[in-house]
Amino acid sequence: MNTLPRRRIGRFYAPLALAVGLGLLGSALFGSALGQDVKQSLSVFDTSSGYIRETTTLVIWGLVFAALIFIGTSAALFYTVFKFREDKNTAEPAQFHGNNRLEITLIAAPVVIVMVLGLLTVRTMARTIPTPTAAIPLNAVAAQFYWNFEYPNEKVTAPATGLVTNGNELIVPVKTPIAVTATSRDVIHGFWAPNLGGQRDAIPSVKKTWQIDTNSPGVYQGNCTLLCGASHANMRFKVIALPQADFDQFVSAAKGYQAPAPAANSPEAVGYGIFMQGKDGAGACAACHRVQGTPALGQSGPDLSFFGTRRTLGAGKWEGKDVDANLYQWLRASSSIKPGSVMPHYDGSTPNYPALTNAEFMGLIAYLKSLKLPTGGNYWNQIEALVPNAPVPAPQGATAQSVTVPPTTAQTEPAPTGGN
Repeated sequence: MNTLPRRRIGRFYAPLALAVGLGLLGSALFGSALGQDVKQSLSVFDTSSGYIRETTTLVIWGLVFAALIFIGTSAALFYTVFKFREDKNTAEPAQFHGNNRLEITLIAAPVVIVMVLGLLTVRTMARTIPTPTAAIPLNAVAAQFYWNFEYPNEKVTAPATGLVTNGNELIVPVKTPIAVTATSRDVIHGFWAPNLGGQRDAIPSVKKTWQIDTNSPGVYQGNCTLLCGASHANMRFKVIALPQADFDQFVSAAKGYQAPAPAANSPEAVGYGIFMQGKDGAGACAACHRVQGTPALGQSGPDLSFFGTRRTLGAGKWEGKDVDANLYQWLRASSSIKPGSVMPHYDGSTPNYPALTNAEFMGLIAYLKSLKLPTGGNYWNQIEALVPNAPVPAPQGATAQSVTVPPTTAQTEPAPTGGN
C-alpha cells in the first residue's frame, strides 16, 4: 500500500507520468531505437514509402481541422468570457430567442469537416488497400515464434522443388509495390514493418493481402504486433530493400541454389547426417525444416536454406556476433534462452530426441554454416556496399570454430577440427 499523502503523490508522480507518456508518444510517432547492437530507427513518418505518404497526408488534414476547431472554440470561449464578465455587465442581460445564423453555422461546420475527412479517408483507402497488378506477390507465414517469407512467382529450378523461401529475413526491391499475403500456422500474429506500411493480422486459415513499398534501399525492422505467446517480443524480422537489379540477382541465385554436398568424413558430413536422419534414427531436423536442394522438406519450422548467409538467429532475437555466441545453446535447448520456443531439445530432455555429443553439435553447426548463397546473391553484402550507414548486423562466423561453446559442454568432449 502506498502511504504517501495524496498531495505529495500528485506533486511528484503526475509530472513524471506526463513525461513518460509524452516520451512513449514521441517514440511511437517519430522513431525509436531497438535495444540491440545494431540500432534500427522505427518511424511511421518515413516518406520513402508511398503507403505512409498517403496516410501521413490524411493525418495532416486531420490535425489541421483539429487545430482550426481548437482555435475557433478557444477564441469564442475567451471572447465570451471577457466581453460578458459580471463586473463589466451589471444590468440584466437582454432576453432573446436565439441566433439562427450562429446555430446553422455550428451545425454546418462539423458536418462539412466530417464530410471532407470522410472523402479524404476513402481516397486514401482506395490508393493503399488495393494491390496494383504490377505488385510482386509475397507470402508472410507466421508461427510461434518466427516468420517464413515465400515468393509465389519464384519457383526453384530442378532438381530442387518448391518456392524461393527465406526465414525471418525478407528481401524486397525498391520502387516496386509488394503484395504481402499474411497467414498463420497457429495463433493470431501481427505483421508490421513501420517504415514500409500498415500492419495486418496474420490469422490461421485466413489470408489477408495488402501492399508495402519503399523508395530507399536499406534495412528495416519488423515485428509481430499481437501478443502471441511467451516470445512475442522476440518474433522479429528484417526487411532488406535492394535496387531492382540487386534484387533480381538475389532471386536468380536463390532459384538456382542447391545446398552443398559435404565432403566425406568432414564435420559437415556429421552434421548432415544428424540433420537428415537424426541420431540413431530419431530426432531428424529435416522433419521440421526445409533446406533447398536436399531431402529436407519440413514445413513446421523456419526455412534454413540460406542459414549461413543470414545475420540473425531466433527470429531476430540475436544478430551479428550474438549469433555465434548463442547458436550452440540454441540448438541444444532453445527454450532455455528463448521462452516459449517449441523446438525440441537435443540435450536428452525431449522424448525421442537423443542427446547429441559435443562433436555432433559442432558438426551440425558446421553444416548449417555451409548453407550459403553464392556471392552474387548475398543480400547483406549488397546492402552493406550500397548503403554504408545502413544498420547492417555483423556477419556470423564462417566456420563452426567461431561459435561459443558453453564450458559445461566443452569439458565433456573436445570440439572437432576442420570446418567448411
